[in-house]
Amino acid sequence: MPASPITFTHDVTERFLRYVMIDTQSDPASPTCPSTEKQKNLGRLLASELQAMGLADAHLDEHGYVYATIPANTDKTVPVICFCSHMDTSPDCTGANVKPQIARNYQGGDIVLPADPTQVIRSADHPALIEQIGHDIITTDGTTLLGADNKAGLAEIMDAARFLIQNPDIRHGTIKILFTPDEEIGRGVDKVDLKKLGADFAYTMDGESAGNIEDETFSADGATITIEGVSTHPGFAKGKMEHAIKIAAAIIDRLPRDTCSPETTEGKEGFLHPIGIAGALEKATIGFIVRDFTDEGLQQKEALLEGIVKEVMKDYPRSTYRMDVKAQYRNMKQVIDRHPETVDYAIEAIRRAGLNPVRSSIRGGTDGSRLSFMGLPCPNIFAGEHAFHSRLEWVSRQDMEKAAETIVHLAMIWEERA
Repeated sequence: MPASPITFTHDVTERFLRYVMIDTQSDPASPTCPSTEKQKNLGRLLASELQAMGLADAHLDEHGYVYATIPANTDKTVPVICFCSHMDTSPDCTGANVKPQIARNYQGGDIVLPADPTQVIRSADHPALIEQIGHDIITTDGTTLLGADNKAGLAEIMDAARFLIQNPDIRHGTIKILFTPDEEIGRGVDKVDLKKLGADFAYTMDGESAGNIEDETFSADGATITIEGVSTHPGFAKGKMEHAIKIAAAIIDRLPRDTCSPETTEGKEGFLHPIGIAGALEKATIGFIVRDFTDEGLQQKEALLEGIVKEVMKDYPRSTYRMDVKAQYRNMKQVIDRHPETVDYAIEAIRRAGLNPVRSSIRGGTDGSRLSFMGLPCPNIFAGEHAFHSRLEWVSRQDMEKAAETIVHLAMIWEERA
């Protein structure tokens, strides 16, 4: 433990409110990196603010990534750690013209969003609110998402960076900062330059409830079923036509109804999830995402899917199908378990910030999933964001401040243990 407590100062809320005003929605249909040029608007601002702090190497690269270095101020040889957040917001809900609202000194109950009173953050639906009594809750006005996913993380890293630079008596090793584009569309580290980054370990600041540290994600595959039906003139089709769209519909209809889907699973249960269907009489395709915490679980679900397809195809003897599976990312726990100090130090940092650490798993993925398998072990630390990808998104000022304090403590712990 430090010999004396740290007196923190924060500007995380002011930063957050500034960042959410910039529309950074990514676009899965775009082939470019970043997928939308407007993400660079925030990247330029962040790089400029980092330079103003005195980080001379801060810059935005051509692909929309922001890099910066806080130099070490210790004689010890300390592993280089990186803090990472993403700049883009989800394509699922508009992020243009965000008008943040602050419900100060929240005392419980529902929060009605002012521009659309049908949008209500109901305490019954958001049990995390019970932990927020007395906090300042930042929401949208009900017409857009907020962007706490992941501009809360950006603001927290920036706040912690400012504090470390202004308090050189706090000893730490070299700290790298990385802000990425396109995380929401699965391309967040496609163009990252790990050699330039030069980090040994990393942490994404992109988790939910205060105190959470996540060292496990889904493993993920994509599966595509392509069906070749039999086409003929509909007026003379009896006994001849085998309709590819109807075959696809039959496959969807035979998926498990009470299990193995997002709407019927929780915890460590995985699922098969159809995400798109397209085609015509002669040819149709169905896209799936497959999720589980183990590779064996993925294989079982893919075998289940192909078994369903084969059963359906028995009724269409002259039609054919093809199933293509593509790996997307893997459970980062496979890598992080080989470097337990990454999680142990984060747990201690959360505790020093005055919170109860909670180790949990993500029913999804982060940039850290792929970074871990690229050679940069990368657990995920809470940012305080809730109800992301929706107009009911919210975050607590106090939780963001605790996240920034966790970053500072974590930098100190790596130096202490070196």
